[in-house]
Amino acid sequence: MHTETGRSKSVPEGTTKEAVTDPASSNTTLAATAPGQIRVIKRNGTVVPYADSKISVAVTKAFLAVEGGTAAASSRIHERVAELVSHISATFKRRMPSGGTIHIEEIQDQVELELMRAGEHKIARDYVLYREEHARLRAEKEKQEPVAEQVAEAHPNIRVKVEDGTKEGKLVPLDMERLRTIVSEACEGLTDVKGELILSEALKNLYDGVSENDINTALVITARTLVEQEPNYTYATAFLLLDKLRAEALRFLGVAESATQKEMETLYKPALAAYVEKGIELELLDPALKSFDLEMLGDAIKPECDHQFTYLGLQTLYDRYFLHSDEVRFELPQLFFMRVAMGLAINEDKPNERAIEFYELLSSFDYMSSTPTLFNAGTLRPQLSSCYLTTVPDDLHGIYGAIQDNAMLSKWAGGLGNDWTPVRSLGSYIKGTNGKSQGVVPFLKVANDTAVAVNQGGKRKGAVCAYLETWHLDIEEFLELRKNTGDDRRRTHDMNTANWVPDLFMKRVFEDKEWTLFSPADCPDLHDLFGDAFEERFTHYEKLAAEGKLKLHKKVRAVDLWRKMLGMLFETGHPWITFKDACNLRSPQQHAGVVHSSNLCTEITLNTKANDEIAVCNLGSVNLSQHIGEDGKLDMGKLESTVKTAVRMLDNVIDINYYSVETARQSNMRHRPVGLGLMGFQDALYKAGISYSSDEAVQFADTTMEAISYYAISTSSDLAAERGSYGSYEGSLWSQGILPIDSIEVLAKNRGEKFIEQDTSTTLEWDVVRKKVASQGMRNSNVMAIAPTATIANITGVSQSIEPTYQNLYVKSNLSGEFTVVNPYLVHDLKARGLWDKVMVNDLKYYEGSVQKIERVPADLKAKYATAFEVEPRWIVDAASRRQKWIDQAQSLNLYIAGANGKKLDLTYRMAWYRGLKTTYYLRALAATSTEKSTVTGGTLNAVSAGGGAPAAGVSPAPQASAPQEPAPAAVPAACSLDDPDCEACQ
Repeated sequence: MHTETGRSKSVPEGTTKEAVTDPASSNTTLAATAPGQIRVIKRNGTVVPYADSKISVAVTKAFLAVEGGTAAASSRIHERVAELVSHISATFKRRMPSGGTIHIEEIQDQVELELMRAGEHKIARDYVLYREEHARLRAEKEKQEPVAEQVAEAHPNIRVKVEDGTKEGKLVPLDMERLRTIVSEACEGLTDVKGELILSEALKNLYDGVSENDINTALVITARTLVEQEPNYTYATAFLLLDKLRAEALRFLGVAESATQKEMETLYKPALAAYVEKGIELELLDPALKSFDLEMLGDAIKPECDHQFTYLGLQTLYDRYFLHSDEVRFELPQLFFMRVAMGLAINEDKPNERAIEFYELLSSFDYMSSTPTLFNAGTLRPQLSSCYLTTVPDDLHGIYGAIQDNAMLSKWAGGLGNDWTPVRSLGSYIKGTNGKSQGVVPFLKVANDTAVAVNQGGKRKGAVCAYLETWHLDIEEFLELRKNTGDDRRRTHDMNTANWVPDLFMKRVFEDKEWTLFSPADCPDLHDLFGDAFEERFTHYEKLAAEGKLKLHKKVRAVDLWRKMLGMLFETGHPWITFKDACNLRSPQQHAGVVHSSNLCTEITLNTKANDEIAVCNLGSVNLSQHIGEDGKLDMGKLESTVKTAVRMLDNVIDINYYSVETARQSNMRHRPVGLGLMGFQDALYKAGISYSSDEAVQFADTTMEAISYYAISTSSDLAAERGSYGSYEGSLWSQGILPIDSIEVLAKNRGEKFIEQDTSTTLEWDVVRKKVASQGMRNSNVMAIAPTATIANITGVSQSIEPTYQNLYVKSNLSGEFTVVNPYLVHDLKARGLWDKVMVNDLKYYEGSVQKIERVPADLKAKYATAFEVEPRWIVDAASRRQKWIDQAQSLNLYIAGANGKKLDLTYRMAWYRGLKTTYYLRALAATSTEKSTVTGGTLNAVSAGGGAPAAGVSPAPQASAPQEPAPAAVPAACSLDDPDCEACQ
């Protein structure tokens, strides 16, 4: 016998029917309720107060029906039910702190979700099947006429409350015809999406006196709950949400009270003119936008592009990107893209034509600019750049000057990478005071607190990463900065950290030799040396130390320090491991300076110099999945067109950008670096029918990145012919005819052939590009970098960056509630084989998005849809190595390691160096004891939180290191997401 919250049914002998009926059991209309009270809409349209007791009784009966009523079971059932009901009630109170209405089905959905999260899988499974069966029985009883008509007839007197300037408002009849139109538009062209189902279910949530806003909410929530049945409902949900956004924006702009999507075909044009006028009036938009031909641009707007948004994508834009005044968003999606396009075309010779070109690229989702560009293009303060890199000098005035630079750059939403290696170590002599230094750590604490205080203009947390070279005498304390134990004055809980590792150290690790730590006060030139020059000078200082001529130093076993680096990375998530020599020896700009660090997300490798060079990079990403044809092959023609426009847009950023620090402006104008990357790599693999864990995927990574590199370098050279080469071009690797693919030989020569294995094969006519660069020069010192694409991937509805799929199905939580995100490619393939049903959904929830243990899923689909922790790290590293050979900067590379232990971490990171990678990013580890269900949430089903990560106990990755107990792997966000937007500093 199964029970279900909110339904009448037969019950076991000895129980009362009342115990398992609707929590809202009255058929009378709702009397006046207290402010803040939650109300429940029954299936017959009546509204009654929400009551915990009704849910408690129903859930108890559900347990009793499955487990029986023995004395032993009773105590457990009572405690579990109380806990579950408390969670359910808290969920609804969190969603509706001021009160509101929910449908009986929503309560049942939440009961099902809480049962799953609590691990009561048998009860939840029976509960799902029971609900499905009763839904079928109800459907059989319905008449032949459309369900929507039945419900409409059951609600003949629904009136809608609209604002009329009075406190009470006025009541007008529900416009059923408009509702049908909106739902029909939302479902147009979508496979397996039933508008009538959305409408009928939404109508059940309506009552006499419902507000206009609540009507839209009912439609959105209804469509959203159907996503786990069919992923295409996410597009319908987005379109229904858009109806609300249109009304909000158009009313504010004075264009219309509301509009259907069909009406937007004529309204977008006047809306653009009104939007520009209003934005300038509110001092939010640059008055220069009025110089554009708004008639021409209005004609170019494509309302049909609104159909591309997923619900998460549109909600992301609405919550974080659209311009607003007094919390009223007056941007619409196509106005937003046109604003960004106009902002980037403002200095072009033919600004209108270029704005249309840029708009078409953005609105098609073929390419997306980075978050700062989307935030600020076309505004009065166009801070469009993503990343800033600085070197901190070894004097008090310079240190605090660098921290002030951090504050100013952070204020305007820049992500920061600070090179702290020049700062003298603990115990170093201070000539001015005849004292001894406290080392670099106290200053890092100040930098950490500055990032907290200057929280990117009040929009999000400050984001900074500190880099230190592995020979610095403070390196061991640096490794512990993120620990939760020890002296808190020497901890930086809010700042990222990264190791800047020379090749010589890695060689010593491989050869199990000693390593020496120095203070930069005694050997300052090591900071600016790399390759053979560094090795020669480092061994010279070691000789001086051995002779007693350099007293402040420390000898350590290289392998022991390496293990500590890996151990802290596993335990705290930091410091990340990045490689100094690969970044410098393959840098096109080694003639003009030294790369001393990367940025916040480890993909930028540009020169910095204290008091002189603050490196700046401007980012954007090609949506790779949009460039895969119906045949599963890369569309080279489309990719070439996309890259040509994208590089031009990125180059424009440099001249338009607002620079809060003059040194940054000078550096950016001198070198003009940009970072074209990609996103949607996993989606592209799905479209090509390739498993991430395969040689084919590694080759696909190679082929696609080669094409992007080929067209990006060629385009930058063409821009140089049009606009002139960047200022420091002469002497660069470009000017010597050495392209990124050629620089691998430089790295191998310095490192030694036995310490590198990196593929150097090519498929395109690279001599053509070499000749073009030799003839025309380069507009940009650096052209490519693969960033995390945190929120722009959400906007475009694709997988982030080069990441494997994290989970095929998960429940996402935000202030709007909990809703399901499901892999549409998996659903499509399962449907094609007749395997997609509610039981499959339930199984995916139980196994937290993994298909590996679901017996009826075929082996080929298990391989294709393996999730991140089911992909062996070697495939991720090999694919990254193939990409790296084409990239003049680096890539944000997260490493996923299941069953993590010391040996796995050691092998993975040695392999990353050996394969020629320049940098790595987060380590996302599952300890060996927490891989039973392939979960990173320690048994909390489908929980997605800002903390994410892996709280389950694990094993130490450094078994030789002494520790009082085995640490857990660091809690790392499952993905840069709407709930955890720290990575927005990059994208």
